[in-house]
Amino acid sequence: MGGVMGHAGMAATVVRHLRAAGSPTAVEPLPRPVLRAVREDERPPVDPAEFRRVLGHFASGVTIVTAVDAEGPAGFACQSFASLSLDPPLVAFMVARTSTTWPRIAGAGSFCVNVLGADQGGLCRSFAVSGADKFAGVEWAPAPVTGAPRLAGAPAWIDCAITAVHTGGDHLIVVGRVDALGAAEDGDPLLFHRGRFGRFSA
Repeated sequence: MGGVMGHAGMAATVVRHLRAAGSPTAVEPLPRPVLRAVREDERPPVDPAEFRRVLGHFASGVTIVTAVDAEGPAGFACQSFASLSLDPPLVAFMVARTSTTWPRIAGAGSFCVNVLGADQGGLCRSFAVSGADKFAGVEWAPAPVTGAPRLAGAPAWIDCAITAVHTGGDHLIVVGRVDALGAAEDGDPLLFHRGRFGRFSA
């Protein structure tokens, strides 16, 4: 083994150390959270418009999540994206339960997150609408593992397989295992803040 300790060996060593020091080696597990949608008879605790206004102060990047199914390419603009775990490599995005694109991505079982650049606000807007041919005139290539669309000009991309889906009120929390990824050496990101697109300025 060359002196490299696996997770199980490391855990056993920690437990032995705690016991020798007289420390407790176990804690009560936390209760599992209840995962469900908001019921019709539950009133929102805050005004939805105020919720959007306040949360809009949190600046974020902007992505387009894509997939390919039997009908062809599909995708939607997504502001709610984050890295989740390094080992294993996981990312997550949130999608509205009412999304008409999500069922196609779920059916594909995989997706590619395209991180948008500062000059791709127009592309984001075209993927934020429903019912249009979002890929009309859009240049893309298949991601190396899943084949999901990698959009031309996107400064970074993450190719993933869906591993879990959790409920989160009126949204779903989708977790994906990263199978491949890549990024350009430079380029400013597209930012979203208080309902407007923006970019870094020196």
